[in-house]
Amino acid sequence: MATKKLWGGRFQEQAAAWVDAFGASISFDQLMAEEDIEGSLAHVKMLQKTGIVPSNDCDQIIAGLEGIQKDLEAGKLTFSVENEDIHMNIESILTDRIGAVAGKLHTARSRNDQVATDFHLYLKKRLPKIIDEITTVQQTLIRLAEENVETIMPGYTHLQHAQPISYGHYLMAYYQMFKRDKERFTFNEVHTDISPLGAAALAGTTFPIDRQMTAKTLGFSQVYANSLDAVSDRDFALEFLSNSSILMMHLSRFCEELSMWVSHEFQYLELSDAYTTGSSIMPQKKNPDMAELIRGKSGRVYGHLMGLLATMKSLPLAYNKDLQEDKEGVFDTVKTLLPALKVFNGMLSTVTVKADNMKAATENDFSNATELADYLATKGVPFREAHGIVGQLVLKGIQTHQNLQDMSLGELKEASPKIEADVYNELKSEVAVERRHSEGGTGFDQVRKQIEQAKKEIES
Repeated sequence: MATKKLWGGRFQEQAAAWVDAFGASISFDQLMAEEDIEGSLAHVKMLQKTGIVPSNDCDQIIAGLEGIQKDLEAGKLTFSVENEDIHMNIESILTDRIGAVAGKLHTARSRNDQVATDFHLYLKKRLPKIIDEITTVQQTLIRLAEENVETIMPGYTHLQHAQPISYGHYLMAYYQMFKRDKERFTFNEVHTDISPLGAAALAGTTFPIDRQMTAKTLGFSQVYANSLDAVSDRDFALEFLSNSSILMMHLSRFCEELSMWVSHEFQYLELSDAYTTGSSIMPQKKNPDMAELIRGKSGRVYGHLMGLLATMKSLPLAYNKDLQEDKEGVFDTVKTLLPALKVFNGMLSTVTVKADNMKAATENDFSNATELADYLATKGVPFREAHGIVGQLVLKGIQTHQNLQDMSLGELKEASPKIEADVYNELKSEVAVERRHSEGGTGFDQVRKQIEQAKKEIES
């Protein structure tokens, strides 16, 4: 029985409909319809210029593709499982419209380099959008940090109060994380900006094609140097998923802290009603659901990275049908990242900072213990000895329910005669923060330097 498949010349039997459905990718790769048409237009214009296909035939194909392009933009196209993927669907529609001449479009091209080209184009268009959204978050962080340079909060290690820090310093820590995220996506652009078109199935083609022309037409800066590599690897997609996983990890950590900071136990922040939800049974609840959702969505992005790594790990060169599994995770990650960044920025930009609560948390927690140890060290006491002295004072404070700054000078001098009345100024949390002038530290001057540098980076 003859088959209707465009590739089916040597086949005598047709697959059952459910087998076709299993093998088809049109349910998801139709997201690349725009890119597929763009790639085909670039290819046929090259065929025309090189004389591989007669000019009048190319004119018909170009007109047909441009008509399909307009219908796509108008939402008038429908695709079928019978035509498997976006490439065969577009070619089938073109054939219906202009006849057999449509078959000349596939001269010197394979679906292998076609799909790789579409995928590169798809991601190439979306990376700048992700980078822009990260930049917006960075701008919000800079603004908040500038407003809160002298807002004091507890700094944590092991989720235990460690030393007081500037809230602005805390915010700028995340600015730096997002800066590196942006750098990773920017580098990802380099590896995405390579054209596979012209690699054909795996070995190139005997036709005198001009790969540089199609690359330039499509906006690629270079072409793949090896045809096997061009159709078989997806490291640009893996790099995207890896970068996305790291970005989502940073967002998730921030959202974890937001969820804690707004709780009754901390009360450092309050989220806008626009980014929280209530309870169906408990009227008093104000839940940080958007922060929790972003935190939760990090898992699906990690899953897409691991899924593609597992798909790729044993593939022999060159193309294998397994590579059909490369796109859904990327599509879903793009669909996850962009809204997550938008929601996160909205949530962060409308947050209310409860500065008094933050500072109060640094005054009953012995987080100034290091200040006292440093004070003794400046008086000539070896730091290890100073550490032990202050440790004993902390123990005494716990037993007597006193903070270090509440102990009398006599009590402090019992621990070390080096302690003088000037120690009380050193034990103030704002002084402890302000005095940390080391480069990159939490001192107010250093935080302001970080902010000014960040502004220059964003402007450039």
